[in-house]
Amino acid sequence: MYLFRMAVSKPLQTMQIVLGYPAARLAQLLCVRLRRSRLGLFARTFLLLLVLMLASLGAWLLVFVSIELGPRAAQLSRRIATSVNLTQAALTYTPALERPAMLRELSRREGLDVYARSNTDIVESLPDDNYWQRIALLVRATLGAETRLAWTVNAVPGIWVSFRIDHEPYWLCFDRHEIGLTGGLEWLSWGAAALLLSILGAALGVSYINRPLARLARSAHLLSRGESPAPLPETGARELRALNASFNRMARELEQTDTDRALMLAGISHDLRTPLTRMRLEIELSNIDDQARFGIDQDLAQIDHSIGQLMEYARPPSATPQRAIDLSALMLELTERERGLTRAHGGQLQTKLEPDLWVYITAFDVQRVMSNLLENARRYGRHADGTLDLYVVLKLAASSVVIEVHDRGAGIAGVDIERVRRPFSRGDTARTGAAGTGLGLAIVERLIHHAGGSLALLPRLAGGLRVRVELPAAQPES
Repeated sequence: MYLFRMAVSKPLQTMQIVLGYPAARLAQLLCVRLRRSRLGLFARTFLLLLVLMLASLGAWLLVFVSIELGPRAAQLSRRIATSVNLTQAALTYTPALERPAMLRELSRREGLDVYARSNTDIVESLPDDNYWQRIALLVRATLGAETRLAWTVNAVPGIWVSFRIDHEPYWLCFDRHEIGLTGGLEWLSWGAAALLLSILGAALGVSYINRPLARLARSAHLLSRGESPAPLPETGARELRALNASFNRMARELEQTDTDRALMLAGISHDLRTPLTRMRLEIELSNIDDQARFGIDQDLAQIDHSIGQLMEYARPPSATPQRAIDLSALMLELTERERGLTRAHGGQLQTKLEPDLWVYITAFDVQRVMSNLLENARRYGRHADGTLDLYVVLKLAASSVVIEVHDRGAGIAGVDIERVRRPFSRGDTARTGAAGTGLGLAIVERLIHHAGGSLALLPRLAGGLRVRVELPAAQPES
């Protein structure tokens, strides 16, 4: 942001000198708006360059007009004075009988119209602007102070200059288009052409700068979702080459780290579960009483469950599919299977599933999400009287597909909701107990976030917890 302010401070000072305070103030306000807006980098840079180019174009137009005004007024005043002198000399030395023919010849060849001047002529003075008043001043300095210049005579437009022949007054009429400044339509056409070139130049320049950054942003987004982006091209400007090379190296190192972590956890899981299986077998063959055997078996099952949760958390989300899946059909299949597991725990599972809802997520990740949510609900969602009633809802809300899992347990206190969403964090014993690794919700949230969705833990009006999952809705695949 400091570099942004430094980059625009000098142009703003120049604009204030050339165009005045209002234009500079307007550009400064635009820069402040750009810094506070939510526009993308391309739009911000494009608008800034466009404003600076337009300000530069306006300054150059003012410079051109001011440069043209003085020399053109002097040039055209000399032309007027020369034409008047030549016409006066030609008519003075032409016999009176031949003067009408001479006047017609001057009008035809030189575009000079000579009219007799009368005191009854209706005369309109020249416009009161710098250009025409300067021409009038220079013409009078050459032809004499008594010379009159008019904008119209008897409602006839032109540039009218008075002179005398043998003490007889006359008017010499010039065409305005030959004497006036460059027309407004011509300036407008040149300005429109310059504006179009400025817009194209700004768009091309910003696109050249923004394209590598947009590619980097897309790759960073893919990397944040656990996917492996294609290597960025290490070409172009030196800074971009260094940036892309650093990003490619970081992506390779992260991918290698994930691979090493998965391999390490797989090895740990194998090395731990093998002696656990052997211990179970030895316990079954031992002569200890049933109560002790049951306690030891429960401890081993808890250790095995913790290992499974750690492996589940370490496993990265599946790549986002290119084709949407029918979530309604998948949820119907998953809930039927989970209904049997819930019944085995002494509870019941009710469902309300809307048909034909599609999302971009893999079936395996949906299975991981639902198994974790329903496992938590079965473990901690019992009512105070010991009953277990679970409720699963699938519905469409605006542009999102919503999955809700309801239970009638103790719920989670509002102050603990954000904490229990973090890995290895557990709430009070009423909800989470002493068992578990505290990874269930963290796994669910990572999978949902990877698919572009969100997870919310909400209190249930009738008591308990309502877990709400939202996923972007997709169009049905044909």
